Amino acid sequence: MKKKYTTFFFCLLFIQYSIAQNELTLIEKFEAYRELYIENRGRNQELAGIYIDSMRLIAKKENDLSLLGRVIKAEGALLAFKQDFRVSKDSTKKSIEIFKSINDSLGLGGSYNDLGITFRSLGILDSAMIYNMKSLKLREKLDPNSDALGHNYTSIGTLHGMMNNDIQAEKYFFKAEAIYLKTKKYKQLGSIWNKIALNNKLRDSINDAIKYYKKADSLYSAIDYPRGRALIVVNLGGLYMDQNNFELANEYFKAAISFAKESNHIIIIASANINLGHILYKQKEYRAALIHYKEALVITEKTGEYRKLSDIYRNMSAALEGLGKYKEALEYKQKHLVVYDSVYNQESRTKINELEIQYQTEKKEAAIALQEEEIKTLNEKAKVNKLTKGLYAGGAFSGVALSGLLFFGFRQRIKKNKIAREKQDEIYKQEIAHKKKELTSQTLHLVQKNTFIQELMDNLENIKNSPEKFKMEFRRIVMLLKKENASDKDWEVFKTYFAEVHNDFDQKLKTLYADISEKEIRLAAFLRMNLTTKEIAATLNVLPDSILKSKYRLKKKLNLDKETDLTSFLNTL
Repeated sequence: MKKKYTTFFFCLLFIQYSIAQNELTLIEKFEAYRELYIENRGRNQELAGIYIDSMRLIAKKENDLSLLGRVIKAEGALLAFKQDFRVSKDSTKKSIEIFKSINDSLGLGGSYNDLGITFRSLGILDSAMIYNMKSLKLREKLDPNSDALGHNYTSIGTLHGMMNNDIQAEKYFFKAEAIYLKTKKYKQLGSIWNKIALNNKLRDSINDAIKYYKKADSLYSAIDYPRGRALIVVNLGGLYMDQNNFELANEYFKAAISFAKESNHIIIIASANINLGHILYKQKEYRAALIHYKEALVITEKTGEYRKLSDIYRNMSAALEGLGKYKEALEYKQKHLVVYDSVYNQESRTKINELEIQYQTEKKEAAIALQEEEIKTLNEKAKVNKLTKGLYAGGAFSGVALSGLLFFGFRQRIKKNKIAREKQDEIYKQEIAHKKKELTSQTLHLVQKNTFIQELMDNLENIKNSPEKFKMEFRRIVMLLKKENASDKDWEVFKTYFAEVHNDFDQKLKTLYADISEKEIRLAAFLRMNLTTKEIAATLNVLPDSILKSKYRLKKKLNLDKETDLTSFLNTL
């Protein structure tokens, strides 16, 4: 593989030489500069910017709007590589306006997907899904075999992963993997393996996660791609950290920072610092943890990555509380809640799931329309054959018999198509019903959090109205932050609704395992809703380690062997 990339490197040198010798037309030069820009944007953004400037000069000289749109699209992508997502969004929107004005569907498909990725990085997930779906529909219409579809599958799978729709995420990732293997897009293939690894990690399939991470790292090492290695190594470190192997995790995080600095990947520098802070927090080194959290905060506030910002605020709150600085801890807890709600509000979840349903529905409707057209064609053919039979009634008996057989055959095909269509309609209805159940589950998940937030706001209002009560009310707030997010009554209401949606899930557990506790049923319910270990820990205000131990005990109580995945088992009940 190294030989292949060495050859590619010499090809790039040849392109640069040809440009210098004026051996290429302006359009050929434009394409050559674009190749050089793509090759350098992940390694040397300053050089990539110079190639974009060269592309812009040619676009102006040619007075070609299509070329100008591609230049501005490239600018937006480069800004995203620099993690300047706010400005990247504006550039990509400009390229969309240009492509729309000249009806350039190919350019439009690419810019829609880029904008979706930018919205995802900013934490605006519903908008991200809208633009990723727009891009997918355009590209499927233009060329259903295009390798560009791999980018769409990756983007949509990533969004599903962020919303804990791990089955949907995996489906899209494997589609992308098949495309990148076929087209030998090695950077994108490594990225997909990283995402498949992360998906396995969230489902507690640790061995599979490690396998995919190491495949991706070996691939990026072979093609000498430090930016990709930075991402893989920081994720491997996170996996070992979750297993409390802090020494190995530390090595990976420091290696990630080294690779990230080499490729100017500041988001990975932030992620590695967050994780180094986690390790120090677990070791009760709260001051040292805060240093790493603050370093990550400076980067993340610049990039506008709200999802990561929410996590940093929560972590800083916990570290400050460990130092006994309760007032500052409360301030950061409030910041976390505000940002968390803006990213993970129920409306966004619902919109994303509705967009997925709409996309699947439109595909099924297109298939049904195709079948209807086939039935219509068959009917027309049947009519023609019937007419022919009438015209040649005086003909040979064999001709009449042949016409009859043809007509019978067409009728049988019509009947079969009708049955197939009815079956497809039924499958479609079942899938929609299933999706609605998933949406209901996600709505119910917010019952606990809303009660907690309301109580917290009431206590803050008391402090605001009566400053003399500050000391007493503040202690109450700290206690409130430590206890469970919802009361037993809220849990009972939640459990009732959850049982209705998931077919008496708790009763099934009690029937199968009479000694199962209420806390274990609660954990099982959260796992049944496909919440991650970190999300369950955040919901119950405990450390992720505590949830991992509870999951281990629950698996043991349910008499499951090592190979059986706990979440998969609960999904069968």
